[in-house]
Amino acid sequence: MAETVVSTEMKDFVAGGQPIVEFDDVSIGFDGHEVLSNVSFTVAHGETRILLGPAGGGKSVLMKLANGLIEPDSGEIRVFGRSLQDMTENELFEMRAHVGMVFQESALFDSLNVEDNVAYRLEEEHVDPKEIHERVREALRFVELEQVINKFPSELSGGMRRRVSIARAIISKPDLILYDSPTGGLDPITSTTIIELVVKQRDVSHTTCLLITHRLQDAFTLATHRFNLQEKRMERIPDNGIDPSTKFLVLNEGHIVFDGTTLELTHTKDPWLREYIE
Repeated sequence: MAETVVSTEMKDFVAGGQPIVEFDDVSIGFDGHEVLSNVSFTVAHGETRILLGPAGGGKSVLMKLANGLIEPDSGEIRVFGRSLQDMTENELFEMRAHVGMVFQESALFDSLNVEDNVAYRLEEEHVDPKEIHERVREALRFVELEQVINKFPSELSGGMRRRVSIARAIISKPDLILYDSPTGGLDPITSTTIIELVVKQRDVSHTTCLLITHRLQDAFTLATHRFNLQEKRMERIPDNGIDPSTKFLVLNEGHIVFDGTTLELTHTKDPWLREYIE
């Protein structure tokens, strides 16, 4: 009964159009070194937020904060309208049931085959086995990997493991997806395949997401392309169009140095930003 109430409250919140993620003056440091300093931003319902910035700027720490894996030293983080710092462990667990996470290195269980990896969260929730199997196939079909359902991670390429990780993230139909460098370590062609899946998820399911990338090409592909459902492929938005739901955050040395739209970023006069994006 409690689980049903939580799910109903979540649906009502998401339908209300309030920000899905809110960082309010958040700071955190480790061993006397400040990693994030007075960070504030929001991720709106249905929005794709691309997080850019040099290595070591605090992007992955920000992602862990957003998922409640670590707590800030100061400030407040709200996800689905609730303060993460005020949640109990059980409430955090319930919150994460509505969040999909795609890790940089896929983070699949080597001892489990693809089906069991993708099904892991549903099995934790004691979903009926027949329904689990059907939903696993549906998720793998979405990432075009239904044929590897019985294989083990060691039998897959890096790009295929990343696609399985996306299938695992979307199987519970989350209201928020966190992508931590989903194309990290992949070749350009495979990276494009992964970005196409992100675009597909954005345009077909309209899922809110926060995505870290170190590749500017991937970031701008997300902003300038859409998924054609009829052709079942990603294509450039006509007339040099830009996806209005895709926006940018740029972190540098723990500070937000840009928060805005694609056009605002590409037309910035800031010298550091200009050098970074060019």
